[in-house]
Amino acid sequence: MCGRYASSRSDAQLVEDYAVDAVVGSEVAPSWNVAPTQQVRAVVEREPRDDEGAAAPAGGGPPGGGGAQRQLRTVRWGLVPSWAKDPGVGSRMINARVETVTEKPAYRRAAARRRCLLPADGYFEWERRPAPDGSGKEVKVPHFLHAADGGPLAFAGLYELWKDPGAPEGEDAWLWTATVITTQAQDEAGRIHDRSPVVLPADFQGDWLDPHLTDLDLVRQVLDAVPPPQLATHEVGRAVGSPRVNGPQLVLPLGELGGLGG
Repeated sequence: MCGRYASSRSDAQLVEDYAVDAVVGSEVAPSWNVAPTQQVRAVVEREPRDDEGAAAPAGGGPPGGGGAQRQLRTVRWGLVPSWAKDPGVGSRMINARVETVTEKPAYRRAAARRRCLLPADGYFEWERRPAPDGSGKEVKVPHFLHAADGGPLAFAGLYELWKDPGAPEGEDAWLWTATVITTQAQDEAGRIHDRSPVVLPADFQGDWLDPHLTDLDLVRQVLDAVPPPQLATHEVGRAVGSPRVNGPQLVLPLGELGGLGG
C-alpha cells in the first residue's frame, strides 16, 4: 500500500512539470510526510464549471475558453464516493488496487471519468525485519522510495466530488477527494513491501488524464501497459512514523541525519 508520501514541489514547479493550464485554490504547503485525510495537490483534466469556482489560467487569459483544461487542484487524500452518506469513509480508501479498480463500485465510476495525477517526490514503506535483540519479534524499518534519477513521480489516482447536503450551494459545498492506485511491487519496492503506487511515466499521463477516455476496457489497457518504475530506496529515521513530524530531514538517508535526529 501507499500510506505516506512526500510532495514538496511548489505550484510553479508543478505547473511546469505537468503542463498545467490553470491553478485552482490556494497553494498547499510542501510536505515531506503526507498522511491520509490531509490536503494535497492533484492534476486533473476537465471542463471548467462556473459552480466549482473559476480557475486562474497559468499562462494568463480568461478561465474556461472551451474544451478540457488541465488543472492543478487541492484534494483530500482518501476517496469519498459521491453516494457515500458519511465523508469519514475516505480514511479507509486511500488506496485502490489496480487489479480491481475498474470493477469495484466504489471506484469504477471514477476510473471511467475522474482520473488524476498525484505528484510526489517519493513515498515511504516499512520493511519488517527480525528484531536485533534476538527476541524473535519483528521491527518495522522505514524506507524512502524515489525515482532513481531524482525526478518527480506521478502516482496514478482517482478523484471524486462529494456534496455536503448541509452546505449552501457553491464551491464550498463540494468535497474533492482522491485515492492512489497501487499494484504488485517489483524491484527494490518489492523487497520492502508487496504493494507500491502505480507510477505513470510522462508518455502515459496524457492518456490517463484524457476525460474523453471513458471506456473501462481501454482504461484497463492503459493500466496494464504501465511499466514498473525505476526506483531507488534508502532507510530513513523513525520520526516519519508520526504525522505530526515534518521537514526535509525525513527523506534523508539514515546515515546523513547526524544531529537532526531520527
